[in-house]
Amino acid sequence: MTTEDADREITRWASGHPLPEPFRDISEELSHFLLVYKFGLAEIGTKISILAEELTHRGRHNPIEHVSPRLKTTSSITTKAQRIGCPLTLDDLRKRIRDIAGIRIVCSFVSDVYTVADMLTRQPDVTLLQTKDYVAKPKPNGYRSLHLIVEVPVFLSERVVHVPVEVQLRTAAMDFWASLEHKIHYKYDPAVPGALREELAAAAEDAARLDRRMERLHREIHGPRRV
Repeated sequence: MTTEDADREITRWASGHPLPEPFRDISEELSHFLLVYKFGLAEIGTKISILAEELTHRGRHNPIEHVSPRLKTTSSITTKAQRIGCPLTLDDLRKRIRDIAGIRIVCSFVSDVYTVADMLTRQPDVTLLQTKDYVAKPKPNGYRSLHLIVEVPVFLSERVVHVPVEVQLRTAAMDFWASLEHKIHYKYDPAVPGALREELAAAAEDAARLDRRMERLHREIHGPRRV
């Protein structure tokens, strides 16, 4: 769900539209709960936009190809809470589910993934809570991406709230593979045929080789890159 979708869904809840059963008695609290995550997502999105525009303005290599924000739906939150054994209360969800707000950053090269992560986490109001490096150590199915959980302050009218946001950084090749893998799992859920799993794993290796080759070519043409 994009931030625009979130706006529409929050408006629907406030207008009395049906909510998933666990949240029907707390619709107003839930609306404000998710609104805060939307604000956190906007804060991170602004930071990324500023970095990209500044680098472009200075005539330096802009490592950011495109950015996709998303806010979990109530059904997705419910599913994850049940999977990890998290009670369906707002306090518990706030403490235990830290990817309610998320943003995906697609970069040109593998080195750019780490460069952007470093630029973002060096900012004094961004607190790095967790790193999962699936680029250096891919998942068994071949998935590659750098996952960060960062926390940013959101200044409301009467208080400051520190909001966790999941940041996923990957190359275009990694993103294409992940999109295909998601579609296949959606179609064959819960059991993807073994032959398809093997093909996906092989395709992940092909994508990784392509990333290495493209970065090597870029270095040969342009020399060591400054970001």
